[in-house]
Amino acid sequence: MAAGTSMFADREIVLGVTGGIAAYKAAALASALVQDGAQVTAVLSPNARRFVGAATFAALTGRPVATRSFDPRYPLGAHIELAARADLVVVAPASADFLAKAAAGAADDLLTTLVLCAECPLVVAPAMNAAMWAKAAVRRNVERVAADGATIVQPGTGWLSCRQRGAGRMAEPDEILAALRTVLAARPPRSR
Repeated sequence: MAAGTSMFADREIVLGVTGGIAAYKAAALASALVQDGAQVTAVLSPNARRFVGAATFAALTGRPVATRSFDPRYPLGAHIELAARADLVVVAPASADFLAKAAAGAADDLLTTLVLCAECPLVVAPAMNAAMWAKAAVRRNVERVAADGATIVQPGTGWLSCRQRGAGRMAEPDEILAALRTVLAARPPRSR
């Protein structure tokens, strides 16, 4: 589909990336969104930068990557400016730590503060070890985040970085894109 006729054409997407090996899939997601016409700004948690560098997302999106709460490029605050212009926020991968913070309304870094500030839809794609995914606390946090209005793209089952097979593998970029299309279809583009 040409960028001009895409569901993502000229939509502002904030892509939050948290720590986990699945961060490499977030790079593929960023690329697919941009190719489909979206304007993407990546927000990397400190742990995400241990897996995939900011330069990767800057190259794929053509935009600076946001990594700090106090960034002089955003005089009003990165969390405020990015949230205000976002049509949608997607967090992929969403770590157990992020889910716990989002469920509790905690805001101790740029991404969690931005999520609290955003008034647009939130889509979350969890990714973690199978033992973590099975924990009652994680399940409660996922349920709370969903109850608060987020769309959850459930993880799949497969080979995990812990060298085991199990549930917790982040959904594939195409599955996440399908969820984003569904969410945006219910929301007309904002006038800019």
